[in-house]
Amino acid sequence: MIRVLLADDQALVRAGFRVLAGVAPDIEVVGEAADGAAAVSLARSLRAEVVLMDIRMPGTDGLEATRQIVADPALSGVRVIILTTFEADEYVFEAIRAGASGFLVKDIEPEDLVNAIRVVARGDALLSPSVTRRLISSIAGRAPAQRVDASVLAVLTDREREVLALVGAGMSNDEIAGALFMSPLTAKTHVSRAMVKLGARDRAQLVVTAYETGLVRPGLP
Repeated sequence: MIRVLLADDQALVRAGFRVLAGVAPDIEVVGEAADGAAAVSLARSLRAEVVLMDIRMPGTDGLEATRQIVADPALSGVRVIILTTFEADEYVFEAIRAGASGFLVKDIEPEDLVNAIRVVARGDALLSPSVTRRLISSIAGRAPAQRVDASVLAVLTDREREVLALVGAGMSNDEIAGALFMSPLTAKTHVSRAMVKLGARDRAQLVVTAYETGLVRPGLP
C-alpha cells in the first residue's frame, strides 16, 4: 500500500485529490496539510511515501517544504510530486532542483494521477505529459545559480556518462536502450548505478546533474 499525503491550502482541492487517489486499491491517503510546514511535519509522523505538494501555499510554500523533506535523512524514502495550476518554466525546473520527483498540473486525469503516484513510489521520476522535452531543455539550459564541477562525473564509466546524457535529454529507459543498442533492463541498470554513484534521489535529480555539469546542453544532440 502506497501511503500518500496531500498538501494544498485549498480544502476543496485536497478533497478532490483524496477521492481520485483513494479509488486505487494500492493507494491510501493518510493525511492532509494546508501549508508546507504542516506537510513536512506530517510526512514525518504519518510515514508518508509520496507527498502531493502544491507550490503556492501560505507561510512555507511547496518548494521550500520539498527542500526540507529532501534534506532530512529521516525522510529519505519520501517522494514529492509538485501539483500546480502554473506551467511557467521556472516552476518546473525549480521543483526538480528542490528535489521533487515529479511535476503535474492540477487538471490531470484521474488515471494519470494514480499512475504518477505509482511511478514515483517505485523510485522513478515523471513530468506532466503537457510539459514537453523541449520545455525541459530550455529550462535546464539556463545558467544555474552555481554550476556543478564536471569532475563529479569522473565516478561514472563511459557508458554511464552516455546514459546520463540521454536521461538529461528526456529519454525513457526503452528509448535509451534503442539508442545505445542494449536491453531496457541494461539501460535501467546503468541509470540505477549512475544514481547511486552521484547520490541522486531519483531520475529527476539526474536530469539536473546532466545540465548543471554541462554534460548536456540545449540545442545539441
